[in-house]
Formats: sequence, structure tokens, C-alpha cells
Amino acid sequence: MARKIVLTSGKGGVGKTTVCANLGMQLAKLGFRVVLIDVDIGLNNLDVVMGVEDRVIFDITDAIMGRCRPKQALVQDKNISSLYVMPSSAAYNRTNIMGEHIKNVIEQLDSSFDYILIDCPAGVEAGFHRAVFPANEAIIVVTPHLSSIRDADKVIGLLGDYNIEYKGLVVNRVRGDLLLNGEMMTVENIVRALNLPLLGVIPEDDAIGLSNQGGRVQSIESARAFTLLSENIHNGSKKIFDCTFKYRGILGYIKRNIKKHV
Repeated sequence: MARKIVLTSGKGGVGKTTVCANLGMQLAKLGFRVVLIDVDIGLNNLDVVMGVEDRVIFDITDAIMGRCRPKQALVQDKNISSLYVMPSSAAYNRTNIMGEHIKNVIEQLDSSFDYILIDCPAGVEAGFHRAVFPANEAIIVVTPHLSSIRDADKVIGLLGDYNIEYKGLVVNRVRGDLLLNGEMMTVENIVRALNLPLLGVIPEDDAIGLSNQGGRVQSIESARAFTLLSENIHNGSKKIFDCTFKYRGILGYIKRNIKKHV
């Protein structure tokens, strides 16, 4: 039976899809069977981030409407054989799709995978409820900004209406130089504000924005951060990536000041 985890945030632009993609990759590299499901119907981009958009034949709406079996809508990753993507539809009347439809598709994949990661749309409208309905666990993705924290707090409250057995927090796009300079909200303060277990901290990574696949190629630092995140999720460990390590000491102080003025 797969662990069904929804990745949500409330606010858009926090890097939720990027976290979903890279977490899925790391879990698959650990040897698990993983499927990433995009339920942002009409605004799909998980297939683009994963670099499989040119290989999509069927999508989740085809599986829901019975035009294909759920497994036929899966696209296997080019590099990791145990990793699959179920893309969303770029154009479809979203009002016709309910959480029960998504759950039915996921239940047909349940026995074939160890992890089912559900990429939730931004906001707290119908798309949010569709994505959360089939899940048993939730990862709330935030950035160190007040607007992101406020929206995440609203999402956490809404999750109480669903059968979510566990909720955890990922703080994304953290800049170690700003943390040490006292110019960014600390991870400790974010955890205190949201009162959730911390699963991982992901550094701001220019390599992701420059990637040809939009988010699945990272620096050594962010790759390590996602590895720790995947191990924490599977093993229950609490190893958190230190985004400040390369900005400490004399050389780190110089790096911080150079970056501040670039």
C-alpha cells in the first residue's frame, strides 16, 4: 500500500512543484516506486518540470473519464526507471472533476507504488480540495515570507477537515547569507508559527531556474537537501540541511558581502 502524500502551500510561487519533482526523484533513487500526480487541471506544469511533456499521450482526465486505464496515463522518467509522472490536462472543464474521481484513479495505482506524491494547485479553492481528498499525509511547503506563512496557516486549518494522518513542513528557497545577516525569517520562527514538524530545508538555488527542465537539476547543496528530506520522510529521521554553512567564517563573510552587493 502506497503512502499518499499531498504537497500543498496555499500561496503560489513557493516552489511546490519543484519540491514535488525533486522529492520524487530522490525517493526513487533510494529504490522506491514513485508516481507524481499533477492535479492542477488547466494549469499543469509538472510534466514540464520533469521533462516528459513531449511524451504525454494520456493525462489524468483521460483516466477519470475512462478513455484509458490509469497506468496508461503514466509517463516513465527517462533516467529513473522506478519514477513515473501522471500529467494533468492543459484544457478541461475543472468543475466536472471531484476529489472522489482523483481518489478512484489513485486507488487503482495504490498496489503498484510505494509513494504517490500529489502536486496540489495553489490557493484553497476547488483544486485544493480535489488534491487533498485522496491523501493520507500532507507536506506544507513555505518560503521565509510572511505572506507564505499566513497562507500556509490557513491551509493547515483546512486540512483538519480531511483524513490527514500526518502533516509536516518544508521550508523552501532559504538563503543562508540573509539568515546570517538577520535579513530573513529564521526556520525556527517559521516552525514555531506553524507548529508543525520540520521535514526539510531547501536552499535557494539559481541552478534550478537555469535548468532546461525547469526545476529538476540542482547544485550539490540542494541535491543534498532533497536527499535529507527524502530520508526524513521515509525513515523518520531529523537531519536538516544547513543553508548557512558556506557563509560562515572569514571566507563565508566575504561571500556574504559579495553576494549582497551583486
